[in-house]
Amino acid sequence: MPESTLTVFEKDSFNAEKYVKELVQDCVGGPELQQTKAKIQSHSDTVSSTLKKHVYENYMQFIETAKEISHLESEMYQLSHILIEQRNLLSTLRDESMLDDQKYIIEDQSVDPNVNEEQQNKKAIQLIKESLLGYKGNLDDKVFIYEGGLIELDTNDYRPICRIHLFLFNDVLVLAKVKHDKKLEFLTEYDTKKIAVINIKDLDGVNKNAINVITSDGARIFQCVNSASKLEWIDKFEVAIKFHQLKHKKGPAPQPPTSLKFDKQKSVDSDLLSPSASASVSIIVEKQAPDWLASAPEEIQAEIAQRHFEDSLTLVQKCEEHLAKDSSFANAAEIGEKIKTLKTTLSSVLMQELSSSQSRSLQAALRSSRRPLKLLVEMGKAREACGILLRVCSTAIRTSQRQARRNNLAVSELFFCDVAQVSSEFLRAFSSKASCTSALIVWCNMELQYFASQLIKHYLTKDTQLEMVAKVVEGVREPCSKLTDIGLDLSYHMEGLLRNTLEQLLEEAKYRLVDSIGRTEDVWQPYNLQTKTNLRAVLKEFEAVGVDMLPLVTGDTWINLTQTTVNFCRHFLATAESCAHLAKYDSLKTDAELLLKELFLAQHAIKPHAAMNVDLNFVAKNKTYMSEVLLPIAIARFEKISDKKPDLLAELQLQLRGPPKPKPRSVYKTDVL
Repeated sequence: MPESTLTVFEKDSFNAEKYVKELVQDCVGGPELQQTKAKIQSHSDTVSSTLKKHVYENYMQFIETAKEISHLESEMYQLSHILIEQRNLLSTLRDESMLDDQKYIIEDQSVDPNVNEEQQNKKAIQLIKESLLGYKGNLDDKVFIYEGGLIELDTNDYRPICRIHLFLFNDVLVLAKVKHDKKLEFLTEYDTKKIAVINIKDLDGVNKNAINVITSDGARIFQCVNSASKLEWIDKFEVAIKFHQLKHKKGPAPQPPTSLKFDKQKSVDSDLLSPSASASVSIIVEKQAPDWLASAPEEIQAEIAQRHFEDSLTLVQKCEEHLAKDSSFANAAEIGEKIKTLKTTLSSVLMQELSSSQSRSLQAALRSSRRPLKLLVEMGKAREACGILLRVCSTAIRTSQRQARRNNLAVSELFFCDVAQVSSEFLRAFSSKASCTSALIVWCNMELQYFASQLIKHYLTKDTQLEMVAKVVEGVREPCSKLTDIGLDLSYHMEGLLRNTLEQLLEEAKYRLVDSIGRTEDVWQPYNLQTKTNLRAVLKEFEAVGVDMLPLVTGDTWINLTQTTVNFCRHFLATAESCAHLAKYDSLKTDAELLLKELFLAQHAIKPHAAMNVDLNFVAKNKTYMSEVLLPIAIARFEKISDKKPDLLAELQLQLRGPPKPKPRSVYKTDVL
């Protein structure tokens, strides 16, 4: 074959059959045809080897390209990381510059040094009220302490949320949002008696110069301009928190506690100048708090900030025990108040830690809750802790239920498995608190009600097929009964929640199924299945449900019943099985039997039209088969599945049999003696 003819194979219009016909016509005799075939085969082998070579080259190039892409991806990741760091740095610089512009409201105003401090306080309050948009509170009787701009951070990942301006007074903390035009919009306010401040340890690349303010709404994290501003805010918060504990004269904001202590000690020293007071002085010196107790509040605060909750609780309990034994030293009340405040702070942080697992899966939430639960139980906060835990579990369970419905998974088994996990974890955590068990029972009932409502909404709607209803109910019953292994018996409650809906579905199914009887006209002739394969399939199908139809087979492909009767037998046995599953609930047994009884009677009462020429013996044979074969098998299957005797069906069976027939008498015997 000439080389130029290879181009014919590359054309889009190439037709193999046409080409072969032309080739056969051109070749003379078998040898030329064999020779042409060999040439074509040679070209085919050449093309195949060339194709393999090209595929191999492409594969090697693909590997090299993949390696280059992998290196490029690594470089892009490094570049992205550098850009993120640069962005964070620029964002920090921008925020700090914004904070510098908006740091103080009062400082920029001119203050007359000749005006007394009370008037300066009033002027400062007036300026604050004028600068706050939307604030309707009363600040006239407050003592202004400190103010400044900060950045509020997200409590989970420390992302900047917005710029905040704080105004700290003696008994209230006012929060305002810094708008784009640098105006202040009022957000909220907190009572300083109910807040606590925690110094957050600086972490490279995450947060710096941040403080955690525990409020009645939860924790709020604020970032200061620098470390000096952070320390200043902590000191001012401490002054505001302790303001109501100290007796102050009217005037400016109170001084830090150290100066108060110094003034008090100075006054005491000035009073104790006589030699007769030397003994009293020595007593005061000896009654000072131990060094470890005096430094305990700072250590507890540091432990809380570093999330060493166990160590902080141990130190709190140690301080409380020491104060209970000996509280005769000078600053015992002050230290005791600090310990009490820090204990409240620790409790709030643990509550927040417990609530923070709300967005996780149930297993992760239960694992993360063990640590704070243990500590809260030791602190006597079991009632509050169990309430938070159960709310977190409710959110996790309902989220998993939505995902399971979306993915078409077994929602019932998942729900009761989750309830079992929550109950086991709850009983383990609160084993020493019997009073918390009632909260678990109430929670189980509430979750069961919600689950039943969702089950009815999504799976037990109107016109749901009876087989699907039985499948759903059986899927609920089995995992629900397994909860008895851990001491929870919710089956009766579950039955009560589903009872009305299931009764309605049974009633609707009864009318629908009975109404469908007789819709198709029966020809009252034996059922011809056309092929032996079809016949074997039907016989095997009925054998699986306990019906032997082999004695009814006639000929090669005939069953000596009508097609309507055969179909009804199949349908009635499936319906009986579904009703038997529902009849496991005692309240549904009568409704399920009534459905089967009316369905059977409706089919049994069908008669051929008077105008039809049918064999009455064949009609009677169909009815006899239904009453003497089908009904007993359905009764047996119903009783086996539901473990209850179907009284209505048994009565129906006796009615269809009629009165007992007398025994046949022999002509060769007589009753006369």
